[in-house]
Amino acid sequence: MIVELGLGLALLLGYHAKISALLIAGFTLATAFLFHFDFGNQIQTIMFLKNLAITGGLLQIVAHGAGGFSLDGARR
Repeated sequence: MIVELGLGLALLLGYHAKISALLIAGFTLATAFLFHFDFGNQIQTIMFLKNLAITGGLLQIVAHGAGGFSLDGARR
């Protein structure tokens, strides 16, 4: 919970956004493979694909940064 809350807040504010997004993406991908890997259950398949979509969005932040309205953008 501390990881999700702390890194989520850092990502929201744009403080070290690339590192925060990478760590959350790793956490989300691990969650998908550890807890939602039962493809015989339709709900678990949907949750797995949802986590993959979230990971993709977080990797976009890793690739492009947080933008100008973030703490990282204000430091530049």
